[in-house]
Amino acid sequence: MRLQKIYTIGLVAFFSLLMLLAFKKKKEKINYPSYKGLVMCGYQGWFRTPGDGGARGWVHYGTKSFNPDNVTVDLWPDMSEYKKTYSTDFLNKDGSPATVFSSLDASTVDLHFKWMKEYGIDGVFVQRFYNNSKKGPRRKEATQVLKNAFKAANKHQRAIAVMYDLSGLKKEESCYETLVSDWQRLIDELKFNKGVNKENYLHHNGKPLIAIWGVGFQERPYTAKSSEIERFMDFVKNDPEYGNFSIMLGVPTKFRTLDGDCEPDNYVHEVIRKADIVQPWFVGRFRMQHLENKVYKTQIAKDVAWCQENAVDYVPTIYPGFSWYNLKRMKGEVGKDNSLNAIPRLKGKFFNKQVDLAIEHGAEMLYVAMFDEIDEGTAIFKATNTPPINGTFSDYEGLPSDHYLKLTGQAGERLKKQQ
Repeated sequence: MRLQKIYTIGLVAFFSLLMLLAFKKKKEKINYPSYKGLVMCGYQGWFRTPGDGGARGWVHYGTKSFNPDNVTVDLWPDMSEYKKTYSTDFLNKDGSPATVFSSLDASTVDLHFKWMKEYGIDGVFVQRFYNNSKKGPRRKEATQVLKNAFKAANKHQRAIAVMYDLSGLKKEESCYETLVSDWQRLIDELKFNKGVNKENYLHHNGKPLIAIWGVGFQERPYTAKSSEIERFMDFVKNDPEYGNFSIMLGVPTKFRTLDGDCEPDNYVHEVIRKADIVQPWFVGRFRMQHLENKVYKTQIAKDVAWCQENAVDYVPTIYPGFSWYNLKRMKGEVGKDNSLNAIPRLKGKFFNKQVDLAIEHGAEMLYVAMFDEIDEGTAIFKATNTPPINGTFSDYEGLPSDHYLKLTGQAGERLKKQQ
């Protein structure tokens, strides 16, 4: 009788454990367990307007104001689908005020994620700039954009991940204390390492993925060592409460050879080897002639080989074209590289050629810069071919406003077919 009782208790315990494991597995469903096979975009989310509920006024449209004498964007968004719009001093052809969006509005972010789903784009890394990770109103607004992005990602079942951008870090300044404090608050507020916000959070190598951009760039006031980025990496990898994350590092084009745009310091390689993915920055570095000769394909092939030798995964940066005419004009800087459409899009040929060569020479995942970047003319979202008449702007060369959304989705199809 006693043996039967022990047997019964053991049986109940066994099935209880099975049920607990099944419940845990169901609760921790992960829709994006690996970056491999995916096309992700960078998402700036930094455009602000007066009246959007924030405290910053015009941000990234112009410098403090936004008018024909003060403008920093080269593309004008196609505003036909936005729920909330904001009037400007710019005029459409019919004389009506041209409008723009604010990234702070939840409806704006939701529309962008809706487009991602419609066109088969896997998801985005939401940029979190160093100065926005400090305490104060800027952090509050940046966090609201991120919250809106998580909500939209869950609604539209898109992949999402946090990307810290070290831009703004000063000379010999350590980012460690600021980023650790911000990271702890983010985890506590958004809980994307568990619960509902974990389901669509991008994972890699069995762990949720954090991206850190701006490590090892020669022209930066800080260095890889002075930033103490390695300390922060150790924290997000190993902290018992806020860690257990994989890491992607955004590095210079010449990270492998430690020259050109990269610090000539072997320490950069030491830091990279502690990451899971390396993402070299190619924006502005290559033109169509580099794709048509051996420069680009050689770069990709040698990068892939180096990463394989050093046990790090590789994701190249793909971009549709480049233009920062208005941004540089406001700074009084003129020249060939600062002209309108400095790196032409060629109606998508430049974008598609990069995708084909990257996949052909070993890339297993792609990073597209950027989803919404109209300051530097790299946006792939819907932009208009009829920008305001009282300004100088680029356009999509008469192509439909969704042309680059389609190309990005098609790039994902080609990548998945190759995989």
